[in-house]
Amino acid sequence: MLLCHRGSVGLTDSTEPTHPFNVWSTRQRGSDMTGPSVSRWIADNELGERYPFWTRANVGEVLPEPPSPLGWDMVWENGVLSGWYDCAINRLGYDDAGLDPDRPEVSGMFGGYAYLCATGIRLFGVRTPGMTAADIDMAYFGDHPDVPRYVEEPWHHSESGSATLGAWLGWVMGTMEQDELEADRLDGRAARDGRPDLGAMSDAELVARARSFTPLIRRMFNQHINQSGAASIGPGAIGAVCAALGQPTSALTLFAGLGGVDSAAPSYAMWELSRQVRASSGLTAAFEEGTAGLTDRLRSSNDPDASALITELDAFLVEFGSRGPNEWDIHAHTWETDPDLVLAAVDRMRLADDERSPLTENASREAEREALSAQLVEALAADPEAQGQFQAALASAKVFVPGRERSKTNIIRVIHEVRMALWELGRRAADRGDIDEARDICMLFVDEIDQLASGELADTRATVTERQAYHDWLMTLEPPFIINGDVPANTEWPRKGQRQIEAAVAGDVLVGNPGCPGTYRGRARIVLEPSDPTALEPGDILVAPMTDPAWTPLFVTAGAVVVDVGAALSHAIIVSRELGIPCVVSATDATSRIPDGAEIEVNGATGQVTIL
Repeated sequence: MLLCHRGSVGLTDSTEPTHPFNVWSTRQRGSDMTGPSVSRWIADNELGERYPFWTRANVGEVLPEPPSPLGWDMVWENGVLSGWYDCAINRLGYDDAGLDPDRPEVSGMFGGYAYLCATGIRLFGVRTPGMTAADIDMAYFGDHPDVPRYVEEPWHHSESGSATLGAWLGWVMGTMEQDELEADRLDGRAARDGRPDLGAMSDAELVARARSFTPLIRRMFNQHINQSGAASIGPGAIGAVCAALGQPTSALTLFAGLGGVDSAAPSYAMWELSRQVRASSGLTAAFEEGTAGLTDRLRSSNDPDASALITELDAFLVEFGSRGPNEWDIHAHTWETDPDLVLAAVDRMRLADDERSPLTENASREAEREALSAQLVEALAADPEAQGQFQAALASAKVFVPGRERSKTNIIRVIHEVRMALWELGRRAADRGDIDEARDICMLFVDEIDQLASGELADTRATVTERQAYHDWLMTLEPPFIINGDVPANTEWPRKGQRQIEAAVAGDVLVGNPGCPGTYRGRARIVLEPSDPTALEPGDILVAPMTDPAWTPLFVTAGAVVVDVGAALSHAIIVSRELGIPCVVSATDATSRIPDGAEIEVNGATGQVTIL
C-alpha cells in the first residue's frame, strides 16, 4: 500500500478542510501561538487507549533531530513504519494487538519529534517466553523515575501471538539462518552500484527513482526489526547465566570482539586513511590548516600524497558514503555529500600512535571473549541442559548482534539513494533560485515533489522558507523524554539549554548503564557535534550527547566514552566493545554536568562516572 500523503497536515483560514490532510494538530501549534506559524507540517499521531506510553529512548539516537517533511513522508511513513508493521504482525506476535495498518503504533510523531511506542515494546516483553515487561523497562529506561508502572491488561496476553513468537525464537536460538539478510545486503549494494548518472535524468525520472526504493525500504526495515529483536535474545540469556554464576559483569566481555560489525568498519577504514596522513609531511600540514574545505583543497593539490589520499577517500565514500549524522533523515548531510565530515574524524585519528590500531584492540577483545566463553562453558559442565542453552545463546549473539548492524547498513544504503536522487532535483531548483540549497527540497511533501517535477508547484521559495523557519524553531525545543496519555503542546516545551543543570564537582558520581567493561581515567572532552571534534586528543574521554555511525570513528582516538542517552544495543555500546574501550551510556545530562577538561574515571562494568 502506497499512501503518498500520509502524515502531512495543513492549515487554512477556513474552519472547513479543503482536502483530507488539511487538519492541524493542536498539540503541535499550541493555543498560545508562541511558535512560528506554518501552513503544513507532519501530523501528530493519536494516543489511543491501548498505546498511551511513548518515549524518546532509542529513537532519539535514530532521529535525534526533528525529521524533515519529505524524509518522514517518503521514507518513514511509506517505508519504514510499514516494514515495522510487517515484522510485528508476521514475526513478533502482534497479530491481535490492534495495530493500525496505515499508521501503526510502533513509532510516531509528537510535536515535530519522533517517538517510540513504549507500550508496544513492553508487549514484546510480555509475549516473549522467558521475558517480562520489567525486562524491557530495564533495557530501555534503567531506573528512570518518570517511567509509568506497568499495568497488565487481558489483551496483552495472546496464545496466537506467543505461538508466533515461539516459532521465531526457534529460529533465533536454533537455525539462525540469514538468507534474508544476505539478500538485503546484495540488493543494497546493487542500489548503490547501479546508480545512474543522476545529472542526465529528467525531473520525473529522479522522482520515479526515489519512489522505486519504497518497497525495498519496507522489506529491509522488516528485517532490521527482526534482527534487532533477535539481537536482544542471546545477550539476555547470557546475562542471566552469568548472574546465576555470580559473574554478572562477565556478560559484557562475552559480547565484545564479535567481528563483522558493520558500524565499526568505517573506523577501521578511517584508521588506514589516518596512517597515510601521519606518514606524509605535506598531508599533515594540510590537515593542520583545518578540515573545513579540506576535501576541495586536497583535490586541487599537486602533491602526489594528496592525490593518493583522495583516491582512497573516494573508494571510502563509495563503500561508506551513505553514513553520517542523522542519516535516517534524507535532509541530513552524509559522508558522501560532505566528505569533510570524514576528514574531521581522520584528523583526530592521525594524532594517535600506531599501537592504538582498532584492529589490534578488536583482536584483543576477541581473545578475551573466547577464553571467558570456554571458562564458563566448563563451569556449566555439571548441568548439560544449562550448558547447551548457554552455548546456543553465545552462538545466537555472535550471529544477531552483527546482524542488527548489517541490517541497518543495508537500509541506510538504500535511503541514501533516495536522498541522492531528490537532492539532484533540489540542486536544479536551487539553480533556478526556487530554494537556497539542494537539501532544502526536503521541506516539501511527496505530493509537492510531484508538482515540482511537473512544473506545477507555485511559491516554492515561500513554502520552503516558512517550513525551514518552523524546522529551525523545532530544533530549539527539548522534547519530553516520556509521553504517557497526554501530550503537552510543543509551545510549552522547554528550550534546549533552558533547564538549570548543576555542574558536577570532584567526588560526584554519575550513574549510567554499563556498556563495555574496563576502568579508565583521563581528561573529559565534551563534544556536541561529530563534525567538530577538534578538542579531542588521543586518550581523552569522549563525552557525547548520543552516538551513531558518524560519532563512532572518534572512539578510536578516545580512551573511554560516556554518552547522555543510549539503550542496550546502541551504537556506542556495540562499537566500543569492538574497539575495546570502556563505555557508559544513559549517563543523563553528562554533557552538561561534566566540566570540559575535568579529570574523570569511567567504569564501564558498573556504569559509574566519577569526577576526580
